[in-house]
Amino acid sequence: MHTIYNFVSGPLAWVAFILFFGGILYQLISRAVLARKKDPYVYEYWSFFYALRSILHWLCPFGSTNSRNRPVLTIVTFVFHLCIFVAPLFLFAHITLIYEAFGISWWFMPDGVADILTLLVIGACVFFLVRRLIQPDVKYLSTPMDFILLGLVAAPFVTGYWAYHQWPGNEFMTILHMLSGEILLVAIPFTKLNHAFLFFFTRGYMGSEFGGVRYARDW
Repeated sequence: MHTIYNFVSGPLAWVAFILFFGGILYQLISRAVLARKKDPYVYEYWSFFYALRSILHWLCPFGSTNSRNRPVLTIVTFVFHLCIFVAPLFLFAHITLIYEAFGISWWFMPDGVADILTLLVIGACVFFLVRRLIQPDVKYLSTPMDFILLGLVAAPFVTGYWAYHQWPGNEFMTILHMLSGEILLVAIPFTKLNHAFLFFFTRGYMGSEFGGVRYARDW
């Protein structure tokens, strides 16, 4: 078990981070090249003002018409995305590992708050799962990969919560927590999860086109 822990927390972690950041860089460069080939005018009418205006409206809860039409989904989605970024970045255990590896650290949240955020993420994942299973239009569009990705997102939070509370099998869950987190990192650039960083560029593109060319709102 100790050997597996060292491998997962050492070499495998570095591979995951390299693939994560390398994948993001690849996606950004390849999308930029593809955009220039398919729409050579995209860079000419790009506007930081309209791009930022669109991004801010879509990041704010109920900032778009579609979000106001589905208030429950909007609230759950907003809480989910907020917690999924805040919880890992400001968790004391994660910051400690980063400090040991790179010598840098920042503010961390109390463990009780981290527990609440983790449970909110898990609850949101259950909500999304049920929604995909029972809502006709979403169920029709759902693919096996959508369920796999949902499981990948939930796994690090479920295993991390289990390991932190030291329930039976916590050593195994600790390894599974690290492994699931590394798999999630590798999956982000190469699956639908890449909207985590592509959102800002696609939304900026839409905002620039609607605001600078069509003189209309895109929210």
